[in-house]
Amino acid sequence: MIKIILADDHPVVRNGLRAVVDRKAKDIEIIGEAVNGKEVLEMAQHHPADVYILDIAMPILNGIETAERLMKRDPKSKIIMLSIHDEKTFVEKALICGVQGYILKESATEEMIHAIYEVYQGRQFLSPGVSKFIVQRLSGKRRHYRRYEQIATLTRKEKEIIQLIGEGLANKQIARQLNISFHTVHVHRNHIMAKLGIHKQADLIRYAIKEGISKL
Repeated sequence: MIKIILADDHPVVRNGLRAVVDRKAKDIEIIGEAVNGKEVLEMAQHHPADVYILDIAMPILNGIETAERLMKRDPKSKIIMLSIHDEKTFVEKALICGVQGYILKESATEEMIHAIYEVYQGRQFLSPGVSKFIVQRLSGKRRHYRRYEQIATLTRKEKEIIQLIGEGLANKQIARQLNISFHTVHVHRNHIMAKLGIHKQADLIRYAIKEGISKL
């Protein structure tokens, strides 16, 4: 039997989720209901649950604060956050503190049972709207890593040159400052643009500023 503590300050929400559990899962038991985080911690101290379902916006102690305290008490605690919010800030805070599940209230009755099973077995469950955000965030990290790889291919001299390009210096000025010929600067510039996949001078300057290369 999977033991659950369910916390939400709205009785309609709690009643609705309890009805879903009672109707669809004979191996899941809600052993306690709470209206705030303080009550959850008190219940957990005497009768720990296998999975905690926490409303993110509870009074006294909100879901994030409650999750943090549960995790501090027992790092193996399995927690599902229940929320009306799919904004980046809320999702990131929940995942950073160790929450394994994040369900949007609008789809909670359809997703709750599956989420409990997944989290109980040590896996993660996110509502589709939240999953899209995570995919976008990881995609952004991959793009950032690809840019990092591009920059890493530049030689030390090429980095010096693109730094000066980012600071607005022309080829002749760069040549004087680095004590090299104008032709050498031109060759290096072409190599830099080829490595970075850039075709215009203005785009190269913007790239240098955007990626902070002028600070290398």
